[in-house]
Amino acid sequence: MRTQLAAVVATVGVLLAGATAPARAHHAFAAEFDAKKPVTFKAKVTKVEWVNPHVWIHVEVQRTDGKVEPWAIEGGTPNVLFRRGFTKQSLAPGTEIMVDGYQAKDGTRRANGRDLTFADGKKLFLGSSGTGAPYELRPGNPQ
Repeated sequence: MRTQLAAVVATVGVLLAGATAPARAHHAFAAEFDAKKPVTFKAKVTKVEWVNPHVWIHVEVQRTDGKVEPWAIEGGTPNVLFRRGFTKQSLAPGTEIMVDGYQAKDGTRRANGRDLTFADGKKLFLGSSGTGAPYELRPGNPQ
């Protein structure tokens, strides 16, 4: 009898904890980014936020007129990016990269990153799978 009571109390506790836990917001690609606005640019990493649910890579992009623009690039989860070969050292401030991605719908300097290419030519997939982001659509080669 005590075992059954303990099992019931534990089950109710788990259910209550799940019901009161804060919901984690997660969005689909199409909620924030535009597949018809591909972007490609060279940039210099200024900061990386290794946070869930998405890593954010902050970069500076030098425009043709010499002005520098800050951009924020959304990537996959930290765990996924680590498994793909990213490390905190590989994205250290000052690292020069080429970014392929899709600009935010609101026109701000934020993008969902698809591919990241290092100065040595090493290319890594930056995106998340299952978000609805296009993979086939390439900047400069719209379908």
